[in-house]
This record gives sequence, structure tokens and C-alpha cells, in this order.
Amino acid sequence: MNAFSFSAAFIAFFSVVGPPKVLLAFAGLAQVHPAAQLRTIALISSGAAVLVGLVTGITAPWLLDLFHISTPALQLAGGVIFFIYAVGLVLGLHLGSDTTHQDAPDLVSGVRELLMPYVVSPLAMTAVLIEAAARDSFSWRSTVVGAYVTVIALDVLCVLLLARILRRTHHATIELLGRLLGLLLAAVGVDLVLDGLADLGVPGLYVRK
Repeated sequence: MNAFSFSAAFIAFFSVVGPPKVLLAFAGLAQVHPAAQLRTIALISSGAAVLVGLVTGITAPWLLDLFHISTPALQLAGGVIFFIYAVGLVLGLHLGSDTTHQDAPDLVSGVRELLMPYVVSPLAMTAVLIEAAARDSFSWRSTVVGAYVTVIALDVLCVLLLARILRRTHHATIELLGRLLGLLLAAVGVDLVLDGLADLGVPGLYVRK
């Protein structure tokens, strides 16, 4: 993932953690949480996502050096985790969240269900690390973090504006869209793994430009 500007970084993050993916996760919560509580969950989880992205982006080179992680290894790990999560969506299994909703859902349960798909999205964190480590410059890492925070701000804005609509969305529709999204995300995860293998020099693999 070679980004050369704020707009390129923004597009990269929009594709992995933008409203099309995030709204689906919030739609599931909207079925059991009141609109006011859903908005609070959106603000808390978005704040946590910003904090995680900020720390990860600014410290990316040191994190990779500290744990002796190469970019191909990061792509492989992120792709595998993302693929497993996506397959869970296709099969209707909500990995990383409670298997059943509580009778009286609270803020903690709502934020917990957003950990994997939103707060610590495997593909988003992989993208942050790869983009931020692409140049040995604090200004560039600041640009990457700025693009990521902008996408998160767009996410929370969409949730706040569409909270009532999400609450009225039928559960069957959410499940259908979730499985379709899972299929697409599984393909993205496979693509990321192939990129990692290609960077390791495995012959015969196509590298995305």
C-alpha cells in the first residue's frame, strides 16, 4: 500500500474502516440499544479507535522494530485475522463479540461488540502500520494519522445522523448485508495475504499496483 498524499491515505482507510463497513456493525447494535445509548457508544468507541490509531501510527516504525516484524509478515498476519473474521460474518458467527445480546444491553457490552470490527479492526491497524512505516518522517506519520482520524470522524457522523434509520432496519436485512460484506472482506483478506507472500519473494504471485 504505497500512499503519497493525505487523499491517498484517506482513500485507503475509507476502504477498510469507512462508513460502508462501520454502519453495518452499528446497525446490529441499533436493534437492541436505544438511540441515545447508541450515540454514546458511537462516541466512546470512536474515541477509542482514534486513540488506538494515533498511538499505532505515530509509533509504527518503533513497534515494527521492537517486535522484529517485517511488512510482509504484518500483511500475512493481518490478512489471516481479517479472513477469519470475514468467514465468521459469512457463516453468521459474530467473532470477537457476545454470541447473544443481553436482555438489558449496556454501554460496556455495546463497545465490546465493536472491538474487532471497529476499535481495533485488524485490516485498519495493518493499513495504519504499513502506511505510517512507509516513510521515516514524523510529518508523514502525522499525515497518515490525520487521514485515519478523518475517516473515524466521518464514521461517527454517519452513525449519529442515521441512528434512527439503523434502529428501524430489519434484522434479516442486517444479516443479509453482513454475509455479503463478509464475502467481500474475505477476498480483501486473501488479497493482503497474497501481497505479503509476493513481498517475501514467493514466485508466480500477482502483486497489486
